[in-house]
Amino acid sequence: MKFGLRYCNTNQYVEPAKAVELAQAAEETGFESIWTIDHVVVPDDYAPNYPYSEDGRMSSGSPSNARPDAIVWMTYVAAATKTLKLGTGVLVLPQRQLVTTAKQIATLDQMSGGRVLLGVGVGWMPEEFRALGVPFERRGKRTDEYIEAMRELWTAELPTYHGEFVSFEGVHCRSRPANGTVPIIIGGHSKAAAKRAGRLGDGFFPAREFVHELGDLVRRTAEDAGRDPASIEIVTNMPEDPDEMAPLAAQGVTRMMVPVVGLAGVKDRGIDGPEDVLKWRETIERYADL
Repeated sequence: MKFGLRYCNTNQYVEPAKAVELAQAAEETGFESIWTIDHVVVPDDYAPNYPYSEDGRMSSGSPSNARPDAIVWMTYVAAATKTLKLGTGVLVLPQRQLVTTAKQIATLDQMSGGRVLLGVGVGWMPEEFRALGVPFERRGKRTDEYIEAMRELWTAELPTYHGEFVSFEGVHCRSRPANGTVPIIIGGHSKAAAKRAGRLGDGFFPAREFVHELGDLVRRTAEDAGRDPASIEIVTNMPEDPDEMAPLAAQGVTRMMVPVVGLAGVKDRGIDGPEDVLKWRETIERYADL
């Protein structure tokens, strides 16, 4: 079992020194990865459609909370760490300029020694898309094309892709990812997200608790697409009861996420600073062999 720390570009960790302290403590403790959130802008009057809280609002309802750019934040802490993987949980892919984003991710991965885990999602906030001048409609189809086009840019000698939403032919796009490509983990809680993971993803992160039906849908879709279901990693959040970890591992979960401050703790063991990260060492060592 691998352990990730989420979501790290929030709260006090928006400050440079505290971001580095958190990342270095996570690396020292044995966390495999740290994960960021992604919102370019948050309109003040967005509709309460956030799917992971009862009131439909993020961050205790405050749209003005600082949310540093996920890629830039990860680049900063990459320079202060050596082995810690750097994940987006998740990058709202369809609202970004695809070719530029692919180049940024490949550059960070190459310069960090292959440490990027690219979690992507389709987004849920139409007001944010509107502010960025990107249509909210058909964002699922746009995301599918963007995933295919990114892999083409990362792997082909002369990348060429012609789709409805992105098109290029015979371009050079260097640097390349350190290991030839970057793992793409599909985030989301819907059947559409699970099917996308089965067709196109290297992993699936259903954002909160593991839902067995969605995991089964990932595997069935992978089989229908001629892919090996076992090659698709399943990520979930750390359960409140550690006894639930072994059954989750038996169902194919290979990474669990621990929340930082500002989100619910796990058995009153939420993380308020780097010193609290270090307290997780024993737990990580105990369950690493699951």
